[in-house]
Parts: sequence; structure tokens; C-alpha cells
Amino acid sequence: MAEQSTIAAVDLGSNSFHCQIARVAGEQFFPLDSLREPVRLGAGLGKDKKLDDESQERALACLARFGERLRGFDPHGVRAIGTNTLRVAKNSSQFMRRARAALGFPIEVVAGREEARLIYLGVSHSLPASRDKRLVVDIGGGSTECIIGTGYKPLKLESLFMGCVSYSLRYFRDGRVTKSALKEADLAARAELEPIVSSYIRGNWQQAVGSSGTIRSLAEILQLCGHTDGPITLAGLDRLRSQLLRAGNMAAIELPGLRPDRQPVLIGGLAILYAVLDELNIDEMTPATGAMRQGILYDMLGRFHNHDMRDVTVEQFMQRYHVDAHQARRVATFAATLYEKLAGNTPTEDAPRMLGWAARLHEIGIPVAYSGYHKHSAYIVSNADMPGFSRDEQERLASLVLSHRRSLKKSWEILPEQERAMVLALRLAVVLCRARRDTRFPPLEVKIQGEKLRLAFDAAWLEVNPLTATALREEIAEWIRIGHEIRVPGLDDIVLAQEPVLAD
Repeated sequence: MAEQSTIAAVDLGSNSFHCQIARVAGEQFFPLDSLREPVRLGAGLGKDKKLDDESQERALACLARFGERLRGFDPHGVRAIGTNTLRVAKNSSQFMRRARAALGFPIEVVAGREEARLIYLGVSHSLPASRDKRLVVDIGGGSTECIIGTGYKPLKLESLFMGCVSYSLRYFRDGRVTKSALKEADLAARAELEPIVSSYIRGNWQQAVGSSGTIRSLAEILQLCGHTDGPITLAGLDRLRSQLLRAGNMAAIELPGLRPDRQPVLIGGLAILYAVLDELNIDEMTPATGAMRQGILYDMLGRFHNHDMRDVTVEQFMQRYHVDAHQARRVATFAATLYEKLAGNTPTEDAPRMLGWAARLHEIGIPVAYSGYHKHSAYIVSNADMPGFSRDEQERLASLVLSHRRSLKKSWEILPEQERAMVLALRLAVVLCRARRDTRFPPLEVKIQGEKLRLAFDAAWLEVNPLTATALREEIAEWIRIGHEIRVPGLDDIVLAQEPVLAD
């Protein structure tokens, strides 16, 4: 990926939307501009898990304003990411089409743990260098991320389904603050935390750090009210809770440092943070300036300098699932050569990398079961936490992996036009590399005419490789079933003494 002189990160949070613009200098960036709007997208998520029209319009209007600021940016210099609300909304895909048009750039929706990774990346770069293990907690509008890491490397990542917007709406309707509501919210937060307590309780880290606007706002309020002298403490939060209880309603209280747009959701964030500090035995938590938007920018810098987390993830998956690395790279190399010939002068820019990742991951399902392993591989790619990848990227990868062998009938209909050359390249590479050994292939000529494809091999080579010839015949038959013609001159003239049967 070519390096950009100016880059931008757009964070579509469940509470606020942020746009951070920065100038790149080597492997560092320097902020140039920052935009924030309290869209409160999560408040528009109804009981049916659909975003209502009002919240969508607020979001689209905000994205249009961000889009004006980003007008003229190179597409590679802008990365926009959606989080919890867009993960769970049933009408997310329809909204996303409109959102991309309003912003003018692609928008990715990432999984919870990928959100946690980006948060840690942003926070860790804002802190002094240290070898200590740090606990980072980020309370967003719809989810709370908990991360343990050292330096810039996250070691444990979790995303919990609780946030300041969702809890404020669920337990503190119309801003009312009561003992029973606080107790309900507290118990709900502790129930969410319960599965991770043993791994995240004090003793697993040396320093606790809080990210997000909610935590920074609470830290400022506690200090200005005289409840703490800097770091957030359980005692300070307890005094603030009592203060809010006495007021009885968020609209009736005035707190130093509390912005009007933060006021309706502060109580939900307070309830979550109180449970976090108590359950994880945190004496004090230091607020940090870094956040996910800075993490997005650092992740972009990594891609510019060939430190792409997606490459690391693919290598880790190959090791985890005991992939034959030589075969995976053999297939990847041959698939890349074929794709270059098939795509001609109109390749999709990210296609070679996507094809390479698919080739390296196409056999990860074999440890599950060899029979139908392509389905197991696709399921893993589609559903696993894959740091660095967006959900859309995982679905594209899963589609390629699923299509690399056997029937094309179902997957072909839903494959985007630009992906079909990738599928053909991958399928042919798998067929031609079936022997799982380094082979000198003869020169291969590829000609495409509409729905017809001509592959010209050396006939003598096919004659001495009868298994490959048979596999090619079966592959050609599969393409004919979906209305495409592949011709290999000389293939039909090869007479085999006994036609081998290719096992599953």
C-alpha cells in the first residue's frame, strides 16, 4: 500500500462519531484536525434490533459533514470503522450503503476483539514506554473493551455487551436515578464481567488505564468535585453515585466538567465503571488520551510500512491449524501468476493480497475433517476473531476459500463479478499443485473471450501427468455446469490406460 502524506480515521461509535486527521512523518503522525459529534447511534437501536429512522438521519448528516472535510483525500488515506451498534443492528447493511455514500469512502464494521485491538494500539502509543502489563478499559456507547497488554502488544482482548448509551436507556429511563435502577445496572454489569474476572483481576497486570470519553469525563468530574486527587477510585465513584442519587434525575444535576451532550449517558457509564473497578479489584485507574481513532491511524501506518496485522494473523492461523506452509505458498504463488493473466489490465487493487491470504488459509479446515474441509475452512475464516480484518474482509475471504473446490453452483451466484477471476485462479492453482511438490510447469497461455477461457498447455506435459489431466477434466466439467466454457487444447486427445478416480 502506498504511503500517504495525510491520513484520516473515522470512528462510528455507538455514542459519538469521530474524525481524526493527521500528517504522516515516517512511522509517526501529527494531528492536524479533529471532529466529534454526539450522534448517539446506539439510542436508535430498538427492541427489534433495528436502527430507527431518526438515528440514521443523524448519522448520515454527520457523515456528510465529515465527508466534506475529507473531500479530495486519497481513498487509501481514509479508514472508517463501525463498532457495536453496527455489529448488532439487523438493518445495518441497508444503513451502511447510505452511510458509505454520505461519507464518500468505504466503511468497515469490525468484530469486538478487533475493536479492542485498535483501542489498545491507540492507548499504548499515548502512554510512556513501560515493560509492565497494563489493563486498558474502554467504555463505549454499546460495548466495553478490556485488554491486557505490554508495550504495543495486546495479550488478552475481550469485548463485553454493555455500554454507556445502552445502560442509560435500559436502566435509567428519562434520566431517573434510583437505588433500584443502580442495583439492576450494577448486577447486569457484574454478570457481563463474570466470565473474564479470573483472567483480568488484579495480579494479571501492574497498571490500570481507562480510555474513552466516558472514563475521561468521569475522571475530570471526580477531580473537580473533590472526590479524588487525579486517578479514578472506587471510593470517588461511590461518592459521585450518592450525589446523583440525591439529585434523583440527571437533568436536575449540575456537575463541573460535565458537557451537556454527555449528561444523558453518564449514569450508565458510571454504573459500568463502578462494577469494573470492584470486580477486577482495581485500586485506581488512570485516564488515557489515546483511543480507537488513534489506533486506526497507527494501524494504517503499519500497512504503509508492510507491518500489516492481517499478514501476522494469517501466519498465526496457518500455525494454529497446522497448515502445510510449503503447499500453501506453492498454491499462492501459482494462483497469483494465473490471476495476473486472467485479470489482464483490470485487476482489483486489493485482489492479489486477498487471493494470497485465501490460498494460505484454504486448508485450515483439514484438522476438523478432510471430508468437506473447504466448508470447515470457510466457517473458521467467517466466524473466528481475525485481528486486522474487518467483517466484510472476512466474508470475502470465506467466500473465496469455500469456492476453491467442489461445486460452484451456489457460491457463483453470490460472488461479485470482480472476484470470479480470483476464484478461477485459486481453483486451477489447487488442481495443478495437487501433487504437493515443487514442479516445473510448462509455459501456460491464457486467453479469455467473454464466457470462454482457453488454457494452452504443452500437450506432452499433460501426457506424462495423467492425474493432473483428469483433474483438469473434472474442473472443466464443473465450469460447464455453471455456463462457462474452458478449453485446454490437446486434453481430450490424451488417452489414459485407466482413468483414475479422484477422491474427495
